[in-house]
Amino acid sequence: MTLDVHHVTKEFKIRKGLKSSTLVAVNDVSFELEPGKTVALVGESGSGKSTVAKMILRLETPTSGHISIDGTDASVRGRALKNYRNQVQMVFQDPFASLNPFHTIAHHIERPLRLHGKVSSSSEAREKVEELLQRVNLEPAESFADRRPHELSGGQRQRVAIARALAPGAKYLIADEPVSMLDVSIRLSVLNLLARLQREENLGVLYITHDLATARHFSDEIMVMYKGSIVERGPSDEVILNPQHDYTRLLLNAAPEPANHGKLRRQVQEEVAAGALDGSPRLP
Repeated sequence: MTLDVHHVTKEFKIRKGLKSSTLVAVNDVSFELEPGKTVALVGESGSGKSTVAKMILRLETPTSGHISIDGTDASVRGRALKNYRNQVQMVFQDPFASLNPFHTIAHHIERPLRLHGKVSSSSEAREKVEELLQRVNLEPAESFADRRPHELSGGQRQRVAIARALAPGAKYLIADEPVSMLDVSIRLSVLNLLARLQREENLGVLYITHDLATARHFSDEIMVMYKGSIVERGPSDEVILNPQHDYTRLLLNAAPEPANHGKLRRQVQEEVAAGALDGSPRLP
């Protein structure tokens, strides 16, 4: 089973007074996302990364091209669309904005369980909610289930968002800048959680980011996006250590110094050794 993005283009019509123009946000993008693999989509703000994510989630409709899972086109409707969304879920950038402040954590996770027919009773729903909270290391689960989003830290809210994405039984996670709104001190633990869940659940993860350091360490393949097009792709280490496109080199030059990358790597190794993280990240 593979998520296939095939020659996808997205155009937006722009009107200014009596004049109109066309903005090509995504231009002829193709790639495959396999279970058990993480692909990083890297580029600056406005390069078209989030538009790709929205088209995969059916929040936007491609102008041309198509997206499918194992041959089933994402343009389906009704029950077939619900089945598609069972398999593809999104973790948004801002965990506070993506959670309703009026509802409990249990409500946020129970709702997709009920909508996608994963539970048949209130007791079963509660049990599944607590199980999912434990999967993302929010314990005691019964305590977190009855809280509201404002009572949690940013990292805890993002873990709730990940649990909610897993609730329908997703096989593919679209993670759109999942740690950019979090404190630096907890970004690694959230990324490491995603890496562990990917291994244990055999998930395919599209990791959207502008951070080349984390893209290298937490993905199998990197795609570099510039002005709506994929300008370079390849194995993570190869793209970072031997960039071929001028734009990739520009991104690398704008990234923190290599010394800082070494510090990041040492910090991860120390936390893994101390048992502070959920599992071992992909280090070179």
